[in-house]
Amino acid sequence: MPLLGMLCSSKVTNILQVGCVHDHQWRVHKYCYNYNYRSSLSYNNLCSKTTFSVCLPNLTKTKEDCARNLLVVRAVSIPESADGGSEANSANTLAAPLQLGAMFCLWYTLNIYFNIYNKQVLRVYPYSSTITAFQFGCGSLLVLLMWAFNLHPKPKLTRSQFAAILPLAIAHAMGNLLTNVSLGKVAVSFTHTIKAMEPFFTVLLSVLFLGERPNPWIVFSLAPIVGGVALASFTEASFNWIGFGSAMASNLTNQSRNVLSKKLMVKEEEGLDNINLFSIITLLCFLILVPSAILIDGLKFTPTYFQLAASQGVNVRELWVKALVAGLCFHTYQQVSYLILGSVSAVTHSVGNCLKRVVVIVSSVLFFQTPISPLNSFGTALALAGVFLYTRAKRLKPKLKSS
Repeated sequence: MPLLGMLCSSKVTNILQVGCVHDHQWRVHKYCYNYNYRSSLSYNNLCSKTTFSVCLPNLTKTKEDCARNLLVVRAVSIPESADGGSEANSANTLAAPLQLGAMFCLWYTLNIYFNIYNKQVLRVYPYSSTITAFQFGCGSLLVLLMWAFNLHPKPKLTRSQFAAILPLAIAHAMGNLLTNVSLGKVAVSFTHTIKAMEPFFTVLLSVLFLGERPNPWIVFSLAPIVGGVALASFTEASFNWIGFGSAMASNLTNQSRNVLSKKLMVKEEEGLDNINLFSIITLLCFLILVPSAILIDGLKFTPTYFQLAASQGVNVRELWVKALVAGLCFHTYQQVSYLILGSVSAVTHSVGNCLKRVVVIVSSVLFFQTPISPLNSFGTALALAGVFLYTRAKRLKPKLKSS
């Protein structure tokens, strides 16, 4: 047992607070600070009276000596049997997968709602920069509320960290803006099929800027990704070059962000965990996108333009509700993604992200009744299968750095 190994060492810190029991045996209760000793241990039966005895040569077994040596006499309650502990461990074993499964379901559900409502808003209100700034504004509001109500510790940001985060925020803002441009021009399913090309850009940028050499299995997995996206593009009914190019550009910017996060990695300091890192990026993206939206779209966040959107079949109230729900889902699903990443390995998270893309594509095709041909379906499936192979290939062998 781990505790036994700690007790048998010659110098132990943060070890025992013990209690005298009626049969003059010592019962382990709690840790106290710095005590040098040598001890021998013998286990008794696990029952309601004793756990195991600790023989300390330099200590007597009287209450007076206990007081003199500042060892507090304290009763310890022990379960009548070990069955209760087994049941608790069994319950914890079952609870963890259930909780993780619920988080994955929430992640996928929020993605579905975001993509459907976002597409509906962009159809009648085609101002991608303004919509993207609004979505980051919703996320910024949630971040400020989280810190205001102490739901998560506030970060302590240093200048070096800010200098490293700012390029990530710019790339993140551009990636999401370009994704919204694509969603406004082509079908949701086609945008996400193109975004399956992300591994290709990851490998390409890692080779060019980090000097990494992928193993042959990773290179092999890129072939079905590229071939599947090409086939889906040639057979896509909603294809146009703006939608295709902006989705490809979003892949480039998003993977540039990941490469920058490795290239400009800063030593993590107290108060800046993954949640706070994403929160700071969200706030910076909002500050970046507000002036960008004004320059690109003009002042389109006005009642006149809302009424214009309403004339296309969506009333103003419905437009506001869908835009707000999409903005809240946009931020929340990314926060849930970070929470999942903290509970599973990066490879498992990548597999989950691949399945998420499948769920979003299928749900959007069913909801919008998107016309797809057999060749288009095959190309999409081939690209997603390549992404899955890529996530598996990353486990086979670590990437080698070129000399």
